[in-house]
Amino acid sequence: MNKISVVGLGPGHPDYILPKAVSIIAQSDIIIAGKRNLESIDITDKSVFIVGNNLSQMVDFIKENRNSKRVCIVVSGDTGFYSMLRYLKKHFDSEELEVITGISSMQYMFARIGQSWEDAYLGSLHGRENEFVEKVKEYGKVGLLTDNKWTPDRIASELLRNGIDNKIMYVGENLSYENEKVTKGSIKDFVEKREYHICVVVISNE
Repeated sequence: MNKISVVGLGPGHPDYILPKAVSIIAQSDIIIAGKRNLESIDITDKSVFIVGNNLSQMVDFIKENRNSKRVCIVVSGDTGFYSMLRYLKKHFDSEELEVITGISSMQYMFARIGQSWEDAYLGSLHGRENEFVEKVKEYGKVGLLTDNKWTPDRIASELLRNGIDNKIMYVGENLSYENEKVTKGSIKDFVEKREYHICVVVISNE
């Protein structure tokens, strides 16, 4: 029985996909990924399953095809950091999975702002509530994956509402892509509402 490959794509641009991931993708018959991730890889002559709000159908599809074909699931960033891996392990044993790491957008963001992150609190606001205000009070550095609800302006407003205005805030948008934008400022600098896509926020003492 073929192992199911779970591959971390990295932050998005092909330059940041690890060679091992490229090799696994090339050897696979079926690629399972979100639409944006598919734009970064070569899917010539591959069967493709596009992931959306169809995770149960995805699991059924994998089970139907894994015996006869090599299946590769491509996830954003790193496989072990807020990816689909946790969901997959509810349906497949660890021995059934071949997991290939990737560069997470959080790693990339800390590198872009020239800071280490071993002493930071790292969290995600993707579809979940997070007590990030308390974490900002507790830690000198906090890294957050945002979503369309918890945008940088809302995060900044919530911090100010709780009396936190002495930190530096970094916002990374479209990380690794040609239209990448990394902005640094005070908490107050980010209160003004504007349109943000999914991005990474770092709140730091420096």
